[in-house]
Amino acid sequence: MRSLPDNYRALVLGATGTIGAALCAALEQDARCAGVRRVARGLAPSLVLESEEAIAACARDAAASQPYHLIVDATGALALDGRGPEKRLAEIDAGHLMRAFQVNAVGRALVLKHFTPLLPRGQRCIFAVLSARVGSIADNRLGGWYGYRAAKAAGNQLLHTAAIEVTRTRPDAVFAALQPGTVDSRLSSAFNAGHDLTTAQASAEGLLAALDGLAPARGAQFIDFRGASIPW
Repeated sequence: MRSLPDNYRALVLGATGTIGAALCAALEQDARCAGVRRVARGLAPSLVLESEEAIAACARDAAASQPYHLIVDATGALALDGRGPEKRLAEIDAGHLMRAFQVNAVGRALVLKHFTPLLPRGQRCIFAVLSARVGSIADNRLGGWYGYRAAKAAGNQLLHTAAIEVTRTRPDAVFAALQPGTVDSRLSSAFNAGHDLTTAQASAEGLLAALDGLAPARGAQFIDFRGASIPW
């Protein structure tokens, strides 16, 4: 990450997931990185996206080592409570739909609320979140996956809105929603048939390189792991 200051510090939420762990490994190989803080469910304090209290406790704990020039939110869930995404309108269930929003949108909003204050002022910094190409409204050509698509689109809007606010006081900050490619992970392994798969290492390295090349903007940017823009 050559665009960040020497001895920058990084923080990865969802650090025990396939992509989160790969991001941590890549960052730890960067000689310019002074340290990577891992935050996840199961670590102490445990990150529970359904609990603002738990998210706030994680942020307070991480604040001891602030500022962080790079924060990546690699959380999210495609299958919830043993159910995958809905393929047809007839499969929509209100409770399952609310769970998709709770984890992929509301949880993201609360992470933004509690972790953006850990970014520095007056220096380049990056706040990135794992999104998905299916969260693009303009790029939706196949339909289906109602809850996941809608929750990811909502998460993108929440990120973009937060970016507009935060960059008023941190004009050197970059905010980005990331499409990691189709990675063979626990989140997506049941849905990867017919897709070209990307290794977690290649995805992480591509995402970090893409972030490194982004210029600050008013609001967030939506890119894939090759650095190509995705329409909102």
